[in-house]
Parts: sequence; structure tokens; C-alpha cells
Amino acid sequence: MSDPFELTTGPGPLVAAAVHDGHAVHPETLPHFALEDAGRLREEDPFTGELTDVAETRIVGKRSRFEVDLNRPRGRAVYRTPDDAWGLTVWKDGLPGNVEERSLATYDAFYDAVEKLLSLKIQEHGSVVVFDLHSYNHKRDGPDGPIADPEENPEVNIGTGTLDRDTWGGLVDRFMADLEAGAVEAGRTGLDVRENVKFQGGNFSQWIHHTFGSAACVIAVEFKKTFMDEWSGEPDRAHLDQLHRALASTVPGVLEERVAATS
Repeated sequence: MSDPFELTTGPGPLVAAAVHDGHAVHPETLPHFALEDAGRLREEDPFTGELTDVAETRIVGKRSRFEVDLNRPRGRAVYRTPDDAWGLTVWKDGLPGNVEERSLATYDAFYDAVEKLLSLKIQEHGSVVVFDLHSYNHKRDGPDGPIADPEENPEVNIGTGTLDRDTWGGLVDRFMADLEAGAVEAGRTGLDVRENVKFQGGNFSQWIHHTFGSAACVIAVEFKKTFMDEWSGEPDRAHLDQLHRALASTVPGVLEERVAATS
């Protein structure tokens, strides 16, 4: 069984994370699931792990969020009821105690490792910028059903609900502008990038900001699943590549604005 998460440490103050990329499940947990494989995949964030390679330092979750959700507070990191999981019945016969204990041990190990990593980055560079990468569904009424209202569901939602905008507002604005411009360069015209419309960032962003204060700038980036078929799981590789190139194009500006924000 592979490790539940993967941390790759490289130079520089930029970190890219994809905590919901994973689909694997511990073999002792899998028999307890009532939810089928495709149902789990539909609520995960496949392909976000690929996007993390825009940074030298990367954090990638390898286990399904249905085993342990690394973007929720610890008390809600293991789904217990359908209300925790978009109305889905996750477990066959309730939640076995040994499953919860093992999952929460993974959660604790993850946050301990991330705290050490980010502490080191801040010690080396004075501050750290984290791209917290996610994706979200917009066709919940089936593969042939209507899409969610575009007015309330931007193609890229930038979550900054717990970010210190007095320090980092200029960096966020530059990131959004460069993402749109980079999409045009990559051949993706009219990329709809808006801030705090659908999401404001989850527990991972909030925890980093609470732990490290203004020394950390976390941008929660939610890509609407227009780059894939959210029901079959099949990606549109050309579209995904455009988003990847657009995200990569933001890095020089982000590094420049980080220095300006903290000088």
C-alpha cells in the first residue's frame, strides 16, 4: 500500500498542494464502503496532483477523501453520515472504530509533516506562498443533465476567505490577472476567474493562515470540472494542458509580488 500522502521538497518559497487528488483506499477500509468506486471518484479531485508540478515543492494526498478528508477540521475529517458527504451513504454498517482511528492517525501525520515543511520554508525565505489546488462538480444532475449556473460557478474560483489581504492582496490580484492572461496564451480564451464566489477556501487554507499568520499566503484554487467528464472520470487532455500552462504562467509574478509584500 502506498503512503497516504507525498511531500516533495525543493528550493524556493512556493508550494503547490493537491490534498484531494487521491483515490486509493486502505485495504482494511475498502470492504466497509457502501459507496461504489465511481461515486467516490466523482467527489474527488483527480488530475489536480498533476498541476502541482508548477512548484518545486509539492504536497499530494494519495488516499480518497472518503477515507480521510485532509481539507476538513479533524472532527469532520472522517465522514460519518450522509450529511457529511453530499447526501451519500458512505459506510455499509456504520463507521468501524478501527477505521476511524487509522484515518485520524493519517490526518495527524499529514498536518505534522506539513507544519514542519512550511516552518522550514518560512525560516529559509521569511514567508511562503501555497497554491491549494482543487476541482469541483458542475453537473450534479447526471451526465446529460443541466450544468450549474455559470453566474454562481466560475470556471476558476479563487478562495481567499482567511487570507490577510492587507499583506497579500496585491499578490492575489496579480495571480488572478496572470492566470487569465496565461490562459489566453495557452489558447483558452475567456477564462472566468473570480474570487470567493463558490468557495472561500477550506480547513487546509484556514489552518495554515491560523498557524503561520501573515507569513503564509494560501490561494485556494478551485477549477470547475470543465476539463473532464465528472461522471466518467475521463479528462480532456488539451483543456487540462491549457489550465496547467496558465497556472505555471502565474509563478514569476507570484514570486515577484511575494518579495514586494514582505519587503
